[in-house]
Amino acid sequence: MSAAAVVGIAPLAPLVGALLIWLTGRYPNLRETVTLVTAAVLFLLVVSLVPEVLAGGRPSALWLDMLPGVAIAFRVEPLGMLFALVASLLWIVNSIYSIGYMRANLEGHQTRFYICFAIALASAIGVAFAANMLTLFVFYEMLTISTYPLVTHSGKPEAIRAGRTYLGVLISTSIGLMLLAILWTWGVAGTLTFAEGGILGDRLGGGATALLLALYMFGIGKAALMPVHRWLPAAMVAPTPVSALLHAVAVVKAGVFTVTKVVVYIFGVETLSRIPAADWLIYVAGATLVIASVVALRQDNLKRRLAYSTISQLSYVVLAAALLTPYSIVGAALHIAAHAFGKITLFFAAGAIYTAAHKTEVSELAGIGRRMPWTMGAFAVGSLSMIGVPPTAGFVSKWYILLGALETEQFFALAVLVVSTLFNAAYLLPIVYTAFLGNPMPAAKSGAAEGHADHDALHQHGEAPLPMLLAMGFTAAGTVLLFFFAELPLDLALQLAGRSQ
Repeated sequence: MSAAAVVGIAPLAPLVGALLIWLTGRYPNLRETVTLVTAAVLFLLVVSLVPEVLAGGRPSALWLDMLPGVAIAFRVEPLGMLFALVASLLWIVNSIYSIGYMRANLEGHQTRFYICFAIALASAIGVAFAANMLTLFVFYEMLTISTYPLVTHSGKPEAIRAGRTYLGVLISTSIGLMLLAILWTWGVAGTLTFAEGGILGDRLGGGATALLLALYMFGIGKAALMPVHRWLPAAMVAPTPVSALLHAVAVVKAGVFTVTKVVVYIFGVETLSRIPAADWLIYVAGATLVIASVVALRQDNLKRRLAYSTISQLSYVVLAAALLTPYSIVGAALHIAAHAFGKITLFFAAGAIYTAAHKTEVSELAGIGRRMPWTMGAFAVGSLSMIGVPPTAGFVSKWYILLGALETEQFFALAVLVVSTLFNAAYLLPIVYTAFLGNPMPAAKSGAAEGHADHDALHQHGEAPLPMLLAMGFTAAGTVLLFFFAELPLDLALQLAGRSQ
């Protein structure tokens, strides 16, 4: 099969899988087999494109030619290749984890769950391979809509309220701001097709460029820049595999991916570097990074702490893109992959703790590492990557972001990187410490879920089901392996920054 054919087929493969999941919904084993096979097929399709992209090729495909210069079309460039690799690989892992989680917790509507997951991955691949802003926008919206049923999965009132926040913020920002920016770009440039060096050139003045940049940055609500971040902690009412999808596999990654793609291929790094008025993005990203870290430090609910951590970590990518140097662009691309592996490990661990011990609060986790050493060991690895400690992938990406800040002598960015690293350590490391070395609270004070107090008091629980442990072990190992074997993501990131062929 030619590379062009693969590019055209890849976004369709998960949609075909979604149909097959629906048809096999009455047979759980078959339904989940279809899910895993579909995820594997998608990953193999994406991997088959890697050699051509590394060699400098840009395989493309056309779905629908709408107007001159406006089409639903795909073209695989280095950043999209990296995003597609991460999303398709982690879909396999997340599916394995989901099988253990959904069955162990007796979750309802499992067929709908797997169908929406498949549609979300089709959307993510469409975003990754989009050749222009129109195609990206279509799949970006499709991703929002397909994940709404996942956020509201339980059907409880709090889930419905969270779903309204989720849908309201993401749709209002994309329609009200990003779509306006896309129309403005088309009017100025006469095209929406991504191009190296950008498509706007010097057609806009400094003030207009800064305003257009603001429409894009706040219109890309999935990047969770403050103050358009409320949807992300609200969505934590969803099952943990959904939280992992939101934070690691598809949704937030689509956000920071789009931010980076707009900076590099719509505005152009050199164009923005000549406009001092565009520097505001550095300060907004830096403020979001620090403020979200402070809020995370005050959260006792484990998933909410991780949610605010995600808001902070996403701003590393936005900050790196805003620094507008080759090193920082490399750091932005690498952090998309590094954060994906580290954060999905943390959410997998949170879900394992809930499944095995029925605990959701940080204050309840003292001593739990002695009952769940594999889970908390994986949590420790993910935490070290979020902090940026070697040998984890987070160190590599943050190193390049630091080099970018040094290259531009951007001392505010340097200060933010140092302060945020300390906060990362402050809200993650105490969890690991107390899990292994703390003394468990008495059951009467632990706030254990009703019906499980005696169970926890006797410390009878162990690790979560095997599929969950396998998935968590894979992502924790991947977080470390990306430190030692970073050649592929680094080569793609260097191509994006114009440092290699």
